[in-house]
Amino acid sequence: MDMTDTTETLESRLSRIHLALEQERLEWVDDVIADLEPAEVALLLESLPPNERIRLWERVPQAVDGEVLLHVHDEVRTTLLEDMDHEEIVAATAGLDTSDLAELFEDLPRQVAEDMLRSMDELQRARLKETLAFEEDSVGRLMRTDTIAVRADVSLETVQRFLRWKEDIPDNTDALMVVDRNGHFVGVLSLARLVANDPDMAVADLMDPDVDSIQGSMKSRDVATLFQTHDLVSAPVVNQRGILLGRIVIDDIVDVIREDSEQALMNMAGLDEEEDLFAPVLPSAKRRAVWLGINLLTAFLAAWVIGLFEDALDKVVALAVLMPIVASMGGIAGSQTLTLAIRGLALGQISRTNSNWLLRKEVGISALNGVLWAMVVALLAVLWFGNLAIGAIIAAALIINMLAAGVAGIVIPLVLKRMGIDPALSGSVVLTTVTDVVGFMSFLGLATVFLL
Repeated sequence: MDMTDTTETLESRLSRIHLALEQERLEWVDDVIADLEPAEVALLLESLPPNERIRLWERVPQAVDGEVLLHVHDEVRTTLLEDMDHEEIVAATAGLDTSDLAELFEDLPRQVAEDMLRSMDELQRARLKETLAFEEDSVGRLMRTDTIAVRADVSLETVQRFLRWKEDIPDNTDALMVVDRNGHFVGVLSLARLVANDPDMAVADLMDPDVDSIQGSMKSRDVATLFQTHDLVSAPVVNQRGILLGRIVIDDIVDVIREDSEQALMNMAGLDEEEDLFAPVLPSAKRRAVWLGINLLTAFLAAWVIGLFEDALDKVVALAVLMPIVASMGGIAGSQTLTLAIRGLALGQISRTNSNWLLRKEVGISALNGVLWAMVVALLAVLWFGNLAIGAIIAAALIINMLAAGVAGIVIPLVLKRMGIDPALSGSVVLTTVTDVVGFMSFLGLATVFLL
């Protein structure tokens, strides 16, 4: 199914749900939900206004409540949990594995969380506490503890009998983890080798001992890069002593990549990646007001710079007409560089060793494009106003601002990252301020010197 079909399907489902709820045809709602995966139900819930969302949530079968809660954004999850009673929440979390429970645990009401812990057996409780001990954005929080581990000194026949006895092999199991007597990870045995070789052979003869393990404390974003570059399906997760804790699988990494992309996109607009599209007006307005206020301050700074050249603007009207061109061209050029720099930082491609080279490259690009478009703008300005001096001034200002934009597009994200600030969150605001101030200052300053 292509992307267009997927979009049309979602729109069609939303229309059917809305009509069914409006006409109180709840059996239609049940029919729609019955054919959907938990992730698709979660997307529907996120796509409905609060009142309709709660009514749809009440029709979701209890058997899939827990999985649906895992797929919705945090803010939506909170509103759904508020609509559930104590027993419903405990029942919804009953069938979830440890990593999924860890994701939900901190959003649960305190009493529900305590009851859930009491309902677990000792092994489940220990695994959950071990998972919760890791930081939220680490692999330890994502890992699955349903790992099948075998010893290196047993035969393939023994392993095969064990798997037949287990009957159920965890999803995305492409290999079995091999451990020593103390639980230390020593290698992996692929399922292909397990079934294609003599059952009398030992695991040690066929296992791959060169597979790198992942520390549970490693950042999930870094692990996502490893999966992308090494085409991994799963990987072992160990603690600092090398003891096998679990495994990380491609399903979880896809979620990490998607969430990072959403976060970068939302942060560039100064928004929270978990913001509910259909959240009430007041909290949404409060969140957005912060960055609107910051933008207003930067706008006043640019306005103050313009005010410094009030006399020039009064005497030469052409300056007011042409002034936005300089700021706009610098803004676009800077945004191009900023976007590439933020992407490079996110992928780990930019460091101290290559940042200077990258800066020189962007200065070169800005210089070439600055000269090219300065000539075009200067020619148009001369034809428009019949004044060679104005053409020369706007050309010089455009080159200056394009160079400043190129430098700022690289330097700003590097500085913000060193300060511990997400460049995607505030980089565009700072860049706009720089290109506006430098653009207005250079254009109006040169005009003041040479025209008045």
